[in-house]
Amino acid sequence: MAFVCTSVAAQDKNSKPLAEPLPHKVENVELLSLDNETAKFPHWGEKHLLIFYVDPDKHSQNHEFTVEIEENHAAAGENIYGIGILNLKDTWLPNSVVRTIARKRTEKNGATILADTERALAKKWGLGDCNNQFVLMLVSKDGELVFCKKGELSEADKADFYEMVKKYR
Repeated sequence: MAFVCTSVAAQDKNSKPLAEPLPHKVENVELLSLDNETAKFPHWGEKHLLIFYVDPDKHSQNHEFTVEIEENHAAAGENIYGIGILNLKDTWLPNSVVRTIARKRTEKNGATILADTERALAKKWGLGDCNNQFVLMLVSKDGELVFCKKGELSEADKADFYEMVKKYR
């Protein structure tokens, strides 16, 4: 559990610190669907949630790692549900363009993608500044944020992720 409570000093130099230490309780947040309808996290309280919170300006940050996770089914399991969240508040790209691209991608892979237009997730979960950051999180079905890494993931971060996700499959 020590690797979950990583200190700010041990974080990657490009990563911005969390406002609250891990683990901590979080609540289901109201965001938007890609069709601009109010939406909350599916399977909240039923499954552990693997969340990719992405600033579209940095969509390729950790791309190889996310492909690796997808291809080797490392985070797959009947107790885990994956969700992508677009941080639309911090992007310079038009939201409509980002949503269109995301809709096309979900047609191919069936992924659940929500949009955060007001930094609601970052504010309510104590994530701190997520601008220009790829944020990888794991929320237990008990509503605790148990894993959160921001920015370019180091090899140690990736190893920590794999160890953590094993516990929640």
